[in-house]
Amino acid sequence: MGEGIPQRVAGGGVGVAVVGLCRKFDAAEQWRRSWGNFGSYCSLTGEDPGIRATPCTEHPIPTPSYLRRTSERKQMNKVVANADVALEGLKDNMTLMVGGFGLCGIPENSIAAMVRKGTKGLTCISNNAGVDDFGLGLLLQTKQIKKMISSYVGENAEFERQMLSGELEVELIPQGTLAERCRAGGAGIPAFYTPAGYGTEVAEGKEVREYNGKMHVLESWLRADFALVKAWKGDRFGNLVYKRTARNFNPMMAMAGKITVAEVEELVEPGMLDPDEIHTPGIFVQRIFQGSAYEKRIEQRTVRKRG
Repeated sequence: MGEGIPQRVAGGGVGVAVVGLCRKFDAAEQWRRSWGNFGSYCSLTGEDPGIRATPCTEHPIPTPSYLRRTSERKQMNKVVANADVALEGLKDNMTLMVGGFGLCGIPENSIAAMVRKGTKGLTCISNNAGVDDFGLGLLLQTKQIKKMISSYVGENAEFERQMLSGELEVELIPQGTLAERCRAGGAGIPAFYTPAGYGTEVAEGKEVREYNGKMHVLESWLRADFALVKAWKGDRFGNLVYKRTARNFNPMMAMAGKITVAEVEELVEPGMLDPDEIHTPGIFVQRIFQGSAYEKRIEQRTVRKRG
């Protein structure tokens, strides 16, 4: 590799001509061509923007991506050791989004870590509430959840008991509305109108308005302190790929958390995921870890009788 030589270049900054690497790095002239469109910052002070023997350090130009140091790129590495580390900062009375559909695509490792952590008074936003001994049902057993915001909760007897006894606050939302409220939270849309729920208890206390001859209910976004999602594959930068049914709620919830924790079945290096197959870009993910020991239970197994 050639030696780095500071050079004054058009654009009023300091460049480094790396000699002997390739043509792009051959000489200061390449820098002049690359950065000429930036104009001369130093021209504001009356200095000559051309190449000079004395480099200007007061008005540096941006470093091109091909010269960024490896240490700078390491800041994008979002991998943590395990679920316990990923949940650092989770405190009592916080609001969580928990991805998955039924028992498919739920963050099993993160839920188990929450049970160990013992955090109380949680508000959980999830399509389902798990079953009695699996998924969010584990947090209901330990009474760590004070409120559930859900759509379908018919498979959990403990959930039913706590709701009927008044131990658990429950907000039931039409499934499509729940998905859209999560998506709106991630997209920065505070509220939207939907016809779903008009004329029912869902619409009580909410603004209604007529559009195209049909009444609509005003619904607000949903956001969370932590969003816990589970993906099939992910890379160190947080890019995620979900598999089939696991895409139902995980992608929307991943966008709507202040801190999004992703657990993946397979953690790969950047560049190994086809960009066209990425469902959640890494910009939405703050922490990612390799999960393990997934049970992947089937909520209701239906088989054909043998002849």
